[in-house]
Formats: sequence, C-alpha cells, structure tokens
Amino acid sequence: MTTIIRQDDIIDSVEDALQFISYFHPKDFIDAVHEAYLREESSAAKDAMAQILINSRMCAEGRRPICQDTGIVTVFVNVGMNTHVEGDLSFDDIINEGVRRAYKNPDNVLRASILSDPDGARKNTGDNTPAVIHYKMVPGDTIDIHVAAKGGGSEAKSKFAMLNPSDSVVDWVLSVVPTMGAGWCPPGMLGIGIGGTAEKAMLLAKEALLDPIDIQLLRERGASNRAEELRLELMSKVNDLGIGAQGLGGLTTVLDVKVKDYPSHAANKAVALIPNCAATRHAHFVLDGSGPAMQTPPNLDDWPRVSWEIGDSVRRVNLDTITPADIADWQPGETVLLNGKILTGRDAAHKRMVDMIAKGEPLPVDFTNRFIYYVGPVDPVGDEVVGPAGPTTATRMDKFTRTVLEKTGLIGMIGKAERGPLAIEAIKDNKAVYLMAVGGAAYLVSKAIINSKVVGFADLGMEAIYEFEVKDMPVTVAVDSKGSSVHTTGPKIWKQKIEEHKLVIQ
Repeated sequence: MTTIIRQDDIIDSVEDALQFISYFHPKDFIDAVHEAYLREESSAAKDAMAQILINSRMCAEGRRPICQDTGIVTVFVNVGMNTHVEGDLSFDDIINEGVRRAYKNPDNVLRASILSDPDGARKNTGDNTPAVIHYKMVPGDTIDIHVAAKGGGSEAKSKFAMLNPSDSVVDWVLSVVPTMGAGWCPPGMLGIGIGGTAEKAMLLAKEALLDPIDIQLLRERGASNRAEELRLELMSKVNDLGIGAQGLGGLTTVLDVKVKDYPSHAANKAVALIPNCAATRHAHFVLDGSGPAMQTPPNLDDWPRVSWEIGDSVRRVNLDTITPADIADWQPGETVLLNGKILTGRDAAHKRMVDMIAKGEPLPVDFTNRFIYYVGPVDPVGDEVVGPAGPTTATRMDKFTRTVLEKTGLIGMIGKAERGPLAIEAIKDNKAVYLMAVGGAAYLVSKAIINSKVVGFADLGMEAIYEFEVKDMPVTVAVDSKGSSVHTTGPKIWKQKIEEHKLVIQ
C-alpha cells in the first residue's frame, strides 16, 4: 500500500526543523561541551567555553540564533519506495520552500547568506535558498529527512586528499588539523569520510556529522571495526595537539570524531575531513502520511548554568577616546571590555574600501583611531537593537589589512580565530592590535550592543558598515602591537603541557 505524503507537510516540517536548530543545540553537544568545560585547565579556553554555554542557554530561552551565521542548509532525504508525494512542486522546490519560510519567519528572522553567481556578481538570493539536497531511494513507506545548517567558517576548513592505498589516514588528519586554525570554532566534531570516489568521501564526511556525540560509549565498549579504531585514535591524538577551544590552547579541541567508510578502487584511498563548529545544528524527522513532523522542545533544565566572571584584572577601555599609545601595552591573552563606538565591515565592505582607496575616492566614514568589527549581524526582531552579532573569520580580511591600516588610520580589528602572517606583519608595522571575540556566542555578544546604525554601503545588507555602540563587550587580545599572536603561543604551550603530563603518567 502506498503512503500519501502531502507537500505542505514536508514544507512545514522543514521550516519547523530549521527554526528549531537555529536556537536549540543538540543535548549531546551541550553535555559534551559542559564536560570539557569542567575539566579544562586553560583559563582562556575555559572562558571561551563558558561563553558558548551561556550563549546556548540564552538562545534556547530567547529563541534567537546561536550564531549570526545561520548557515547553508544541507538536506539528506531517504525516500521510501512505497510513498507518493501529493503536490505540484518538485521535491527540490518543496524543500526550498521550507527553507524560505524558515529564514523569513518574522518571529525569528535568520540571516540569508546564500549568493548566486558565486564567481561573478555574488548576489544574495534573499531567503537562503537554494539548499544542497541529497536523495536516496530506499525500501519503505516513509520519507526520512535530516536537515543541517552549516556555518561558512567551519565549511571553509574542509579538507580532501586522494591518498595512496598504503598512506596513513591518521598521519594525514594530524597534518591538516593544525593548518585549519581556529576558524572552524572549536570545540566541535570532525567528520571523516574514507573510500569511494572524491565526491563520495566528502559526502560521507558530511553525513558523519549528523550522528550524536557518543565517543565515551565507544571508549567503554571498545572498537569493533577499523572505522571505530580510527575514531578512538584520532580523538586522543587531535586533542593532544593542544589547539583548544577557539584555538587559544587547551585540553579539548574535538568533542568527537566520526568516521564513515565505503568500498574504494584498488588504486585509491579518498579521504575527506569536514569539521562541525560550536554552532552544531542538525535535526531529524520522519514523515508517515499522518501530517507534519514537528520537533519536540528540550527541557531547559538540562542546560548547565554557567557563570562568566569578570575579574578585577580585566581592562575596560573607552573606544571613543582611545589612541595608538593606549593600546601599546596590551598583552596577548588579556581580556578587554570594550565600551563606546566601533565600526563594522567584512569581505564585501573591505573589497569596496580598498577599491575606493586605490581610486582616491573618499570613504563613507572616518576610520582614524577606530576599531572595526568583522561581523554580518542577523536582523533585529521586536525591541532588539541588533540580532545575534558574533564575529566572522578574520583571515579572510588578511589581504586587505595592510592597505586599510596604512590608508585609513584604523588602529584595531575584532574578529574570530587567528590572523595569518601577512596580517600580523601589517599589525606589527602599524602598531595596531587584533582582538578576538568568541565564535559561537553571537547572541551573548549582541547583548553588549546598545545602539546600531548603518553608516556606509547600505546596499550590502548584512555586509554594510554599521556603527555599534557597545558596553562591556568581552574580547581577548589575540595579536598585540608588537605582532605576538596568542593563537601561536597558546597551542604550543598546551601541546607541551599535555606531552609532559603523559610522560609523568607513564
């Protein structure tokens, strides 16, 4: 007997799932971060995880996005061969209508990040469509759907290699993870796909990230196949790298490692690695013809209550009166609370500014002795000044940094993760500073913003130049005016500490 499934039930279920995952972390993820937080010995990493946990509870209570980057939607659909979809749209159009409604929901507007013509005009589609959709035809009388919303920062760190059959997967993973920096917002998960062809390995890695965090259960029962052996070995060895939360150095870089494999050609060993960030977002539902499948809200009592303490040694600064001399003694790893007005700008704004500088055209705002925040905020709802406004990956602005520092009078930048050698050299030469805000704490950060207005490039939407007025916005000095980077020193120190600890145990 054929199961009839209405297209509107699929649309409603996709919309509900995407709204749900925008503000509810999976419980297994929260439990794993909390456990890592409790055992963390690095104060900087512990502080970052505290902000992630506080942000998660705030988002669950306020039903607002965990991260300002509400992701590109990926959908895995298993279509039962005894089902029939009743409606007039293609299956892709059905899924995309659910995405469209979810991202334009007036009660919780989600940021549209999808651009058409990716190597040309790069025009925002306005509703975060189209999704990336994968189908399988399977026996059965239901339609089984997984939806995920993947942030651009973690997706950008995806890796692939076609290894020789005798090459070590472990060696390859350990060689590439340190090159990923912190732009994928650890602590998170690594999805690893092995075998098949190039595209199959990447698909396996992405699918692996849908599985729950259960590495502790695997440790207790032991590995039963090669994929599970790899999970255990890589979990230990990746954390031994000392990269830590947000790349600041610490005991926990990954919360779990997932491995899926597939038969491969005798001459090949395709290996893919895709990280999932601190904004882990995925949901699963099954349609059986009885109506839409709605997500069940979690019990908020399951969220740990973590406090973030502002110590006496924390430096408060007034950005409205700051000068280059004031930032000269800021130290890497130091916590700073920002007060006053900052400007914003990310990829599109930086490119336009550099083009205008080259043409001798005036910029829309004076950057002298100002700080710029790399952010693309979510639109506000209700009485919000701004929606979730966490940092974007700073390395994408590296190629613009020297020009902007030397030609505009800018003295400070705020973003996510590390800076590359080009940017660090420019920061050192211009005696500027780079500050790091916690990726994965976007709603928490937005609560420090007490006023917001667009002051330039309004046509760029979320990539316009805003002026934010902030009160006690927490950041960490990541690169000081002498060019010292905490993302270099922190992991190095903690890798050594972990190695020394293991020697003592032995």
